[in-house]
Amino acid sequence: MKLRFESIEEYRSYFKELIEKERLAEKEFHLNEIKRLSGVERQKRGRAILGLRMRYVGEFLDFKIYRFNRNNMPEHQIKVGDIVLISRGEPLKFNQEATVSAVGKNFIEVYSKEPIFRSKLYRLDLFVNDITFKRMLKALDNLENSEFDVDIILGKKNPKIEKVEVKSDKLNDSQNKALSYSINSETFLIHGPPGTGKTTTLAEVIKKHIGKKILVCADSNVAVDNVLEKLSEYNVVRIGHPAKIESNLMKYSLDVKIRRDKRYKEVEKLIKKIDDLKYLQEKRTKKPTPSRRRGMSDEEILDLAKQGKGKRGVKVEWIKEMAEWLKIQRKISKLYDEKNKITEEIMKEILNSADIVFATNSGAGSEFLEERKFDVVFLDEAAQSMEPSTLIPLIKAKQSIFAGDDKQLPPTILSNDERLKVSMFERFHKIYPIASHTLEVQYRMNEKINNFPSCEFYECKVKTYEKIKNITLKDLGVNEDESFGGYTPIVFFDTRGKFLEETKKDSPSKYNPKEAEFVLSLCKKLIENNAKQEFIGVITPYKDHEEYIKKLMENEKIEGIEIKSVDGFQGREKEIIIVSLVRANEKENIGFLDDIRRLNVAITRPKRKLIIVGDAKTLSTNQTYQHLIDYVKKEGKYLKV
Repeated sequence: MKLRFESIEEYRSYFKELIEKERLAEKEFHLNEIKRLSGVERQKRGRAILGLRMRYVGEFLDFKIYRFNRNNMPEHQIKVGDIVLISRGEPLKFNQEATVSAVGKNFIEVYSKEPIFRSKLYRLDLFVNDITFKRMLKALDNLENSEFDVDIILGKKNPKIEKVEVKSDKLNDSQNKALSYSINSETFLIHGPPGTGKTTTLAEVIKKHIGKKILVCADSNVAVDNVLEKLSEYNVVRIGHPAKIESNLMKYSLDVKIRRDKRYKEVEKLIKKIDDLKYLQEKRTKKPTPSRRRGMSDEEILDLAKQGKGKRGVKVEWIKEMAEWLKIQRKISKLYDEKNKITEEIMKEILNSADIVFATNSGAGSEFLEERKFDVVFLDEAAQSMEPSTLIPLIKAKQSIFAGDDKQLPPTILSNDERLKVSMFERFHKIYPIASHTLEVQYRMNEKINNFPSCEFYECKVKTYEKIKNITLKDLGVNEDESFGGYTPIVFFDTRGKFLEETKKDSPSKYNPKEAEFVLSLCKKLIENNAKQEFIGVITPYKDHEEYIKKLMENEKIEGIEIKSVDGFQGREKEIIIVSLVRANEKENIGFLDDIRRLNVAITRPKRKLIIVGDAKTLSTNQTYQHLIDYVKKEGKYLKV
């Protein structure tokens, strides 16, 4: 990864190449899979659903809502906010795109701007959203007009760092230090290791900036909504597709606020007039398609209709009907202009009066914010965002405050180009060490769980809050049982080469059936000893292994235990976490477990109990895993399966 750039041109061409690579990789991934696999096989992967019925639900804002359902809905990866391809079964021949707005046990709801075609049965395929890539390119093209100092972006000039005497009684000393540097500094990085209250600190920093024009962004909708919830007492506006906003926060959405304005009644009247005219146009006139108009211009058609003449083999009746269509279309256009004018006025007033505007990084490049400038931009979960994505909001303000942790998960990419995995947060962290402060007190986990990641990833800087140092399962009324290592906070079960990994045909993922069964037995033992299901989370780095464990739990009718990939647990916590590491092979190859940032996220999710299951011999090929095993032998329990 290049850390510094000589010029805007160099920076731009460097990232344009990477964006194009990623865009193609994402599209290719889905299209290749659709080409390569049958619908049934893609459904097994969770990226397609076949045999769906559809019904029209109604309208919300400018969208039509459709519900797709079937009785025995298969497991799938389609979630709220995703773009899906809707087809009759062959998406490569014909499809329509829509955005997922709700997902239930037996249904998926989508928002669509256009009516969806009729069919007996439908197929839904997970796809890609091209808009974000276009907005990244636009931000790169717009660098010359950046509000934020481009020389800082390029790495050619140190940002101005200034400490201000300011405090919040909601923050500890370490968090207050971050606050004091985040008021007047040109840019500042709040580095928040797990459990240190990074988002809480960021929210307090934002409060101290109220009065300025504030934009708050993050790469994901979930992260944006997390900050919004902490600041909802202010006059806040949330930009974004309604399908992607938490339902309890919908009242802050720009769309909803526009519709609550009394002037919107006039807009509704105009929409009604437009719909009536469109109906009339459809029933009583003929659209002047190229084949009908035969090279005639709009004016020529209107003129001939006036004279009652036909031309070029087009009958007079047709000419009249096309002229009527054109007249109605002109009225519709005029009404649209009126409608847009009122809507824009309302929107401007709402945005101008807002204390804080919230959007995803991509949303900061939407038409609502395209021309808007801000005094300060706040970027949460900044280490999980690709640099060109961060650039979209960054160039809108002279000052920027980042919050994130480059020792946790990097940006998710499909092109496998390591350069895109380096976020702007990580790059700035390396080239501007004076512009960063690490939060030093964690409030989540038992000291024994914290000490290993603190020393392995954070130079032993992260200390445990006094009151939670010794929390264990005993506090929750769980019985002590040696089958899961009793009350000891950190336990490693060595599978000693007895449980070997496997690979499904046509899958890049891994799973380990016997290790999955052992994890199931641990969960059962915990439940038998009074641990509630919702206390327990199972984390595994491999999708196929996750699905295998879920099947086992289903067969045993065990509900309420959360089983997710490492990515699915980022930012989350549970009382008990079981980490199932899967890899066990004669070659002692650990694949992408080598990315130790994943390990850091996995082992920092529990509060009172961390159980790691894995093959020590295979894992020890990586130095960090060897250190972890040595640490458990010394400070926890190392048990052999």
